[in-house]
Amino acid sequence: MGTPRESRQEQAEAIVERLEAEYPDSTISLRYSNRLELLIAVILSAQCTDERVNKETEHLFAKYDGPEDYANATQDELAEDLSSITYYNSKAGYVRDSCELILEEYDGEVPDTMSELTELPGVGRKTANVVLQHGHDVVEGIVVDTHVQRLSRRLGLTEENRPEKIEQELMELVPGGYWQQFTHLCIDHGRAVCDARNPDCGDCVLADLCPSEKGDSDVDLASGEPW
Repeated sequence: MGTPRESRQEQAEAIVERLEAEYPDSTISLRYSNRLELLIAVILSAQCTDERVNKETEHLFAKYDGPEDYANATQDELAEDLSSITYYNSKAGYVRDSCELILEEYDGEVPDTMSELTELPGVGRKTANVVLQHGHDVVEGIVVDTHVQRLSRRLGLTEENRPEKIEQELMELVPGGYWQQFTHLCIDHGRAVCDARNPDCGDCVLADLCPSEKGDSDVDLASGEPW
């Protein structure tokens, strides 16, 4: 079992420092060319891999140009265009309805505040944070996806389960200048080393400070279950 730093804040700073050195080019993996495409890609990414979303949006973004096209598409047509995405029928509805609202309330532009974004169908705080950070250069929170949730619990930064609660705790621990990058670092490390079922603790740059490290710890703090 690794030995965490004396305080959670020191733990968070050490994690950021090491992961930044390990993944110096860490950034968002979704592909988009404007704010609307970013919004749609993030809506589609819920419970779906970025790789699958990128494959689907390649033809989607070539077919639809602007919120009018999505709003005017039929539910069946758009759902068919998203058929390889998880929950494609619901997501087609979210995209259509969000584009309708963008046209009606925001003059066809993706809004730039948390409150306005989370009024869009299918958009929660996580999605809104991504759009604000990468579409509007506004960082007012930390995106908590499954990787961030898993790693922040596994590494002893939080004991919370709900993303909103985890975000609030992380915002008190992670230096403000790293709120955006923290998510990408966790995603890269989660994909490469610290996966959900079989983390490679022997090849982990954080193993010596991880309270869940498999060499000695009996419990995975991410799940609360024994290894």
